[in-house]
Amino acid sequence: MTKPSTNKVSTLRERALQPEARLIEKEPYYEPLGSEIALFEAAYASQIPALLKGPTGCGKSRFMEYMAWRLKRPLITVSCHDDLTAADLVGRYLITNNETVWVDGPLAHAVRCGGICYLDEIVEARKDTTVVIHPLADDRRILPMERHGELLHAPPEFVLVMSYNPGYQSVLKELKQSTRQRFIAIEFNYPQAALEKKIIVTETGLDADSADKLIRLAEMTRNLKGNGLDEGASTRLLVHAGKLIVRGIAPRTACNGAIAEALTDDSEMLRAVNELATSLF
Repeated sequence: MTKPSTNKVSTLRERALQPEARLIEKEPYYEPLGSEIALFEAAYASQIPALLKGPTGCGKSRFMEYMAWRLKRPLITVSCHDDLTAADLVGRYLITNNETVWVDGPLAHAVRCGGICYLDEIVEARKDTTVVIHPLADDRRILPMERHGELLHAPPEFVLVMSYNPGYQSVLKELKQSTRQRFIAIEFNYPQAALEKKIIVTETGLDADSADKLIRLAEMTRNLKGNGLDEGASTRLLVHAGKLIVRGIAPRTACNGAIAEALTDDSEMLRAVNELATSLF
């Protein structure tokens, strides 16, 4: 395979990958749950990658947007899935206008620009894919690009971050110790009731009484985790319901669409969650 000129590769790389790096200029709304901000900043300054652990919808992605804004670094997010290959992360040769050109993947792009590469729900990726991050996640801080014949050295500004939901772990989807022990871990959970209420009111403009009722509904569904529900209502779902109510949707209808139907397809559990909403609204 004939390699293209450096200028050609650089031009295509800039054209293809510029939109993936988000430089967040406006401060995202984020309410700290504990010491996660200080912990992440210390890890960043020490060039240690971070692993965010917590249930879906508890604020992990919002936290990453906030930290990218706070650190003034571009954010490159990769939503991991079963079909994600090492080439998807690192890059590949493509044929364009009868020419073979190299195109960086998001991981390589993040290294080059000194950004934050956020691998969301890393356990969804294939195990042979996650191995490619190992040299970046230890003291070497390098990304071998064997197909391109290049070895990328991460600048001090680059940081690798992964997230996953421990509640979804299984024998087939478990984060290997050889991977997780390269990271510091930051645990997330749903906010305490007072803080969750503040988040809902701020994000939606919902009145305080309705926000209290949504929080009580969420607590009831969270108590059903493992007893008919895989997960309880997340803060994200409460915000969705609050936005619908503010738009004039009846509370019980909003709770059905934003919470009950989002949590389960089981008819009995749907009925149970809707009955809980009816008892509150």
